[in-house]
Amino acid sequence: MLTIGCHLSSAKGYRKMAEEAASINANTFQFFTRNPRGGKAKAIDPADIEAFAELSSQVGIRVFLAHAPYTLNPAASKPETREFALAVLADDLLRMENTPGQLYNMHPGCHVGQGSEAAVEKIADALNQVLRPDQTTTLLLETMAGKGTEVGRTFEELAAIIERVELAEKVGVCLDTCHVWDGGYDIVGNLDGVLEEFDRVIGLGRLHAVHLSDSKNPLGAHKDRHAPIGEGCIGFEALSAVTKHPALRDMPFFLETPHDALPEWGEEISSLRAAWEA
Repeated sequence: MLTIGCHLSSAKGYRKMAEEAASINANTFQFFTRNPRGGKAKAIDPADIEAFAELSSQVGIRVFLAHAPYTLNPAASKPETREFALAVLADDLLRMENTPGQLYNMHPGCHVGQGSEAAVEKIADALNQVLRPDQTTTLLLETMAGKGTEVGRTFEELAAIIERVELAEKVGVCLDTCHVWDGGYDIVGNLDGVLEEFDRVIGLGRLHAVHLSDSKNPLGAHKDRHAPIGEGCIGFEALSAVTKHPALRDMPFFLETPHDALPEWGEEISSLRAAWEA
């Protein structure tokens, strides 16, 4: 069965997210661990965790993806910005152990003029400070579009970070279809080739999740503007092919499409499920 869901609000807790996911025939979901601009996280309610575990087993949710605030920058040149990122990452990973064995995704960061090589070193150092041998969570580095000074615009940059991490077995990658397309990887005309390159540079064993979105931009635009499935430059057929590819079909897929209401994501899930099962 296709494992697919969308981004949900965590404001009302884990059980509510599982309930909303099930209401649109999703069997996974993604959420921000705290306000996407950072700040204090909501206290975890043990009763909510227990209720979530019970409901998720009933509706077939086995995996979810927690997303770090997208403003974190462990590669920052300003000490206070980097220290904030380290504090949030450490706290998030500790909180994740309330739901063992799940996935935690982060944008690697921006080099802000220092150069990507310096940023790679700083990001790897940050991970070496926050990862713990006893954690059950897998931290995922997201493939980026290359907007501004983003790090992670190439598979090589992500590989360079991972190879410097001491607990590398705790680290994987989340492939974002909009980002890799905007970054210049042709998943429409040469999906096999892109995945072969990923395998050669990083290793498909590191790939744990896929962000599924269309793009408002042409190949290689480096702009990162998501579009609903089938309404952008990637197109429905190519995105459906991503979900059905032998190397990807058993991955969890998370819609990051710009909608405002659950039924809209439900329609995308229904269409992608039908194509996956055809």
